[in-house]
Amino acid sequence: MKQRNLAIGLRRALAGCMALGASGAAMAQQTPAPAAAGDAATTLDRIVVTAQSREQELKDVPIALQVVGEDVMAQTAAENLGDLDSFVPGLSVSDDQPTQAGFKLRGLSTGDFGIGTDPTVGVYVDGVYAGRGGGTVLPFLDVEHIEVLKGPQGTLFGRNTAAGAVSIVTKRPSDQVEGRARLRAGNYGKRYVDGMLNLPAGEAVAFRINALHNQTDGWLDDAATGKPLNDGRNWATRAAMRWDIRDDTQMLLTWDHEELDQRSHPTIGIVPLPSAPGTPPVPADGSQYQDPIGHAAYTDVPDNDETRTFDGATLILDHAFDWGHLTSMTAWRRFDTYNRAEEDGTNRRDLYLDTINIEDNTTWYQEFKFSGNTARLDWVAGASAFREKASQSSVVDLTSDSINTAATGLYGLPLFGMLQDAADFYGIPVQLFGNPWRESYDNTVDATAYAAFGDVIWHATDKLNLTFGLRYTRDEKTFTWFNDHHRADALNQGLQVLEQYGVLPQQVPCSMLGLCVPGGEDAMVDIDAAFLAAFDLAFSDPVSMANKGVTNRAKHAWSDWSPRLVIDYHPSDDTMLFASLAKGYKAGGYNAFSPGARFDNEEVWNFEAGIKRDLRDQRVQYEASAFRYVYDNRQAIRLDTSQDIPRYVVSTSDLAAWGVDFSARWQPTERLSVDVATEWIDATYKDFVTPDGHDLSGEPTGEANWSFAAGLAYTIPLAVNGDLLFSLRHSYGGRSRCNSGSSSQGNCGRYASFTIGEERNRTDLYLRWRSPSAQWSVAAYANNVFDNRYVNGLHTYGTTVIGTTGAGISEPRYYGMELQYQF
Repeated sequence: MKQRNLAIGLRRALAGCMALGASGAAMAQQTPAPAAAGDAATTLDRIVVTAQSREQELKDVPIALQVVGEDVMAQTAAENLGDLDSFVPGLSVSDDQPTQAGFKLRGLSTGDFGIGTDPTVGVYVDGVYAGRGGGTVLPFLDVEHIEVLKGPQGTLFGRNTAAGAVSIVTKRPSDQVEGRARLRAGNYGKRYVDGMLNLPAGEAVAFRINALHNQTDGWLDDAATGKPLNDGRNWATRAAMRWDIRDDTQMLLTWDHEELDQRSHPTIGIVPLPSAPGTPPVPADGSQYQDPIGHAAYTDVPDNDETRTFDGATLILDHAFDWGHLTSMTAWRRFDTYNRAEEDGTNRRDLYLDTINIEDNTTWYQEFKFSGNTARLDWVAGASAFREKASQSSVVDLTSDSINTAATGLYGLPLFGMLQDAADFYGIPVQLFGNPWRESYDNTVDATAYAAFGDVIWHATDKLNLTFGLRYTRDEKTFTWFNDHHRADALNQGLQVLEQYGVLPQQVPCSMLGLCVPGGEDAMVDIDAAFLAAFDLAFSDPVSMANKGVTNRAKHAWSDWSPRLVIDYHPSDDTMLFASLAKGYKAGGYNAFSPGARFDNEEVWNFEAGIKRDLRDQRVQYEASAFRYVYDNRQAIRLDTSQDIPRYVVSTSDLAAWGVDFSARWQPTERLSVDVATEWIDATYKDFVTPDGHDLSGEPTGEANWSFAAGLAYTIPLAVNGDLLFSLRHSYGGRSRCNSGSSSQGNCGRYASFTIGEERNRTDLYLRWRSPSAQWSVAAYANNVFDNRYVNGLHTYGTTVIGTTGAGISEPRYYGMELQYQF
């Protein structure tokens, strides 16, 4: 019996060690601290993390990090990362289009949604690198907690964590029979159901299965048709198996599947429109913009859908030796996405404009890691290989009507209108209007990354620790571009008919098609049906035009050494002082919209110094740190609207910032707990001239100075009737600090009717009754209680082409009820 118990104990110990096999995956668990004999005082739970790939208490980890527990996710009815970012100061998740999600941490983000570049913030699920935005904002399934690590994490986490890392940790199969079923119903037709079943199969094997289905009718309807503009559904499942192969060896196998099917983000037109056939002025007049909040919304996109199919599998093997552990992680992930979005914000054919993003992405990851310790050293070392194959199509759809509107606004001549009038006059049976016009850019990438890393903590004395870490990474990428001429088959056939009848003019002024050269503004351009068939409105920069119909290829490799130096000193058992210097790295890449355009590595150096205290007697735990970083060669693709026809251009900038992070937990009584977190940051451009000529050097990057979040939870015992839990959480984000180039990008600005980048507040309430056995619970929740609404940004693709500008707005108040049963 003793041998059996010992074997079971070893297996359970190995289950904990499995968490270390996840390429620096940060894990946290709360274990109640034992109270002294006869001491009935409440004590704080201890939080154990492995952010440095070894188990340590939070107060002993010299990294600025914030842990979001399962309780916070429940009390905010959070369904994915986009529902939680406001409660983590410094973190921003843009998920209004989850297939093209973006992350920002401490003012650093990825300024390009194309596959030519990589993220600045790394997202990990059970240690597996989630890769690009399309596979990062997935529904929560059996999540145990989330850790947000701020500052470069290149040594331990690897590539593309220049700004930090977000680590999602799910629950492992346990030795107990347990299950849960939860039903949630709310306003706007919210229907949410999820369930979990954990089944041990003997002493060595256990299974854990999760599934969810989420559906909504949406909160915005088409003002003309009454149909919803943002309804949708999402379902997902997850299965995990743990196998204790031997007392010293364990296997964990997981599989995830998800399907998303919803309307793409609604775009609300904010330009006053004259009655048809009148058109708005080109470019749109920003002083006339209307407030999009409460404004009528329209769409005429035939299938404005956003869809995703995701699959992923992970195999972790861990073996214990006398000297430590050897862990192998093998992972495969694939997702396919489609996102067709309204851009003009109207239902008029002569102003039609939509965009489509189609992506197919497959990744493989293999890592081997060794870890161990001696009396004076804790060490981790390993090697990894990463492979990605992806394709992406960026599409712009117009109609011959909106092309005619653009020609009228840009060049003063409604070409197709004139030709249609001529055809009607001569009785030629052609119809030039109502025909589709499509332009697209197709890219592929085949990327590999190899890395070797090591991290050693030297316990110099009982109070002083010195850490040195180093990672070498080599990235190789093969990239292709293909940009064909526009597709407008029906229109081109009609033009050929007009040419056969001799109606098509032989020449037009060069200004009509934007083809004049300096000094030749009065020149005429020869024109025929073939010429018009080759004329493009989007993707019309000189490099793209010179490569129409040609597949271009490029191959390049980048490498980097990323060190980490840390010193931490413990003057007492409850206090740690630390200072660190770390380098972050993001591999170079390619401009997806300019054949042959390549950029170099992005690098950031971050210095941080702070204090962590765990005052058990006062039931308070807090940490504070000050940081300073310098970010060089940041690459971004911006939509340049300074030209008549907008185009995507690459911009390169150097940034610098300094700031302070603070967080604290306080549990004054057994019933009441309070937490608070805040960040203050001053982020500016060191050196940056925008493609449209604005010198932003020394100006703010747009990041707000201050953000904070706070929450409290109070439990009321009801004796034999169970208990009541009341939770209140509030978050605040300061006003964006605009610069002289903000307005052209539509992400920060002051207009007559509204402001982009104003300060934001969100308040959430949660009330739950739980039965004495804790099996049954009923809860009511409300998110954004005061229904605060904000303008997220402008959609400016049509601003200088057809005179339309759209806007996106934040979500309204949500509320509902929840019923849960667990055993």
